[in-house]
Amino acid sequence: MITSENGQFEFGSLKPGKFSLRGAKRGYISAAYEQHAQFSTAIVTGAGLDAQSLVLRLTPLALLGGKVIDEAGDPVRNANVTLYKEHNDADMNRITPTGNASTDDQGTFEFEALAPGSCYLSVAAKPWYAAHPVSSPAERAGNPAAGVAPSLDVAYPTTYYGDTTDAEGATPILIKGGDHLQVEIHLNPVPALHLVFHVPADGQQGFSTPMLHKRVFDAVEYVQSEGTQCVDSGICELIGVPAGRYSVQFQEPKSGQIQHLSEMDLSKDGQELDTSNAEPSAKIKLSVKIPRQRPFPKQLYLALEDSRRQIVAYQQVDAAGEATFDNLFAGKYTIHASSPAGSYSIARASSQGVEFPGHDLDVKAGASPDVAVSLVEGAVTVEGFAKKGEKHIAGVMVALVPKDPEAHLDMFRRDQSDSDGSFVLRDVIPGSYTIIAVEDAWDFQWLQPGVLKRYVEHGQNLTIGELMKGSVHLPDPVDVQPR
Repeated sequence: MITSENGQFEFGSLKPGKFSLRGAKRGYISAAYEQHAQFSTAIVTGAGLDAQSLVLRLTPLALLGGKVIDEAGDPVRNANVTLYKEHNDADMNRITPTGNASTDDQGTFEFEALAPGSCYLSVAAKPWYAAHPVSSPAERAGNPAAGVAPSLDVAYPTTYYGDTTDAEGATPILIKGGDHLQVEIHLNPVPALHLVFHVPADGQQGFSTPMLHKRVFDAVEYVQSEGTQCVDSGICELIGVPAGRYSVQFQEPKSGQIQHLSEMDLSKDGQELDTSNAEPSAKIKLSVKIPRQRPFPKQLYLALEDSRRQIVAYQQVDAAGEATFDNLFAGKYTIHASSPAGSYSIARASSQGVEFPGHDLDVKAGASPDVAVSLVEGAVTVEGFAKKGEKHIAGVMVALVPKDPEAHLDMFRRDQSDSDGSFVLRDVIPGSYTIIAVEDAWDFQWLQPGVLKRYVEHGQNLTIGELMKGSVHLPDPVDVQPR
């Protein structure tokens, strides 16, 4: 229904039951009742339940715009502006890119329909007057030749709001509902580097251009150069790169294998990209087993998550129950399984006949292990009530916390209690748990080590067996704890 002029609404003749209440209006963020991320409080109707004094809150959308200015005070056109948002993904604060915009001929940009929160901006652009001459052997020897003025062989480093070239020093922009903010970002040129790398001198095998990457907040981003030019037999250079710390990737001509150089300081013009210490990428084949000969779901996917909790590889399991991941770099990865048909977790894994618990892999450079993983399905629903004293409490976070939570993040289950205090935790994986209910807990980092300890000590223990199915109704309410 449409609300009246004073915002009132009424749904009449409702039978006892649970209802989701949602509102929407142009210029506002559509929201459910007491919504927190994907969770909300359902309205329970029936005898003795109050459904007459509800307040559904909608937040007006915000706008963030601004202008990019060069060193002469002129607007910079065609600059790429990236918006980063700080968010609580799985209740761990992270900053990741969420949008891009290009500046117009006046140097202006705009991001519309933004939700409240803390955000950051970065700008990547090229000086319109920049020129990058081919280096001669004499120049590489330290004898500059006549030609293009050094003042033109420049680049703009990626610049963040706050006029810094370091993401760690970027100034956060706090956006509130309904804000219309305008900011300015100023670019200043720096000498452009010519980075030398060697290629096969005969030209028969071809070569691939090294790719530079830079860590930005909680992501790794590709850095655009001005291209590659060959300056001598077997010698090429990457041009138009501002100094900084980069990791380097390139493809080995003969094998086609991706090679990786760890983060390095590239600060000198003519610096050589020494590939002798490059690490070869790894290849992993995962074979999936379903316990008790149960059939595979029609669609089953495996994903690898790195130490920054970024999904770096994603594959569908084939008809033989296998998925292969190529071009992985050395590091620790967590295996995740998912399917539209249900919830799955990695119960155990083995490689070369050696079994190890959990779902973490320590991948070595150049390795190609075959790993067998055994899946367990979440087929249990846990239902109960959150209570404080003698009163059922609505809108609190209810969490099902697994034993050794830091090692089993995929086994967490959460819900928000409904208006009668009830909650439902779905697709629960077999294992040992503690159920907790905490007030005002939606914005703190409860997955960080140690944060949950004091709540778990006063929670309710529960064990879900591997053969259990259907619903588990808790005989006692879960006590609501203050934050």
